[in-house]
Amino acid sequence: MTTKLQEDQVRSHRAGGGEEERALVDSARRGNLEAYDALVRRHQERIYATLYHMTSNHEDAADLTQETFVKGYRALKTFKGDSSFFTWLYRIAVNKAINLLKRRRNRHHLSLNDLDHHAEQDPELVELLSEQTPFREAGLSELQTRLNEALQKLSEEHRMVVTLHDIQGLPHEEIARLTGCNVGTVRSRLFYARQQLQAHLADYLK
Repeated sequence: MTTKLQEDQVRSHRAGGGEEERALVDSARRGNLEAYDALVRRHQERIYATLYHMTSNHEDAADLTQETFVKGYRALKTFKGDSSFFTWLYRIAVNKAINLLKRRRNRHHLSLNDLDHHAEQDPELVELLSEQTPFREAGLSELQTRLNEALQKLSEEHRMVVTLHDIQGLPHEEIARLTGCNVGTVRSRLFYARQQLQAHLADYLK
C-alpha cells in the first residue's frame, strides 16, 4: 500500500524537487543558513500539520515545529540520505510529539491500560483492523475540519495512533517502536479510536 508520505515523495520527485532538495541539503550541511531556511519554508507547513494532529494544540504544534527544525539543523551531519529529507525530519517531529505526550500521560493511565490489556487479548481484533479506513479513502480535504474537531475529543494516546496510522500511514510495528508499547496495544488503541471517531463523524459519513 502506498502511504501518504510515499505519495508526497513521488509528487516531489515528479515536480523536480528531488535534485533541488538534495542540493539544498548539501549546501546546508556546509553551513549555508539560507539553504536551510529554504528547507524550513519547504516543509514547515506539513511538519506543523502533523504535530497539530498529534497534539491538538496550536501552541504546542508551533513550539514543536520550531524545536524540530532546530534539532534538524544541529543533527544535519547525521543525515545520510537513505530516505528523503522530509521523512528524516518527520521522524524527529514525531519523536518530539511522542515525548511531549508521554510527559502528560498520568491522567486516565490505569483505565486506558486496562482497556488495552482486554482488547489486545481478543483474537477477533486483528480482523477488525482493516488497512483501509473511511478517513483515508474519503480524502482529508473533505474531512479536515470535522476530523480535526473529532480528533480533539480523543485521549492523547488514541489521537496519536490514529494520526500515525490513518493519517500518516505508518504500520503498526513502527508505531509500536515509536511509542514504546507492543503491537497489540497499538491495535487496541487504534480500534477504540476509530470507534470514537466514527461516532463523532456519524452524521457526516452517512
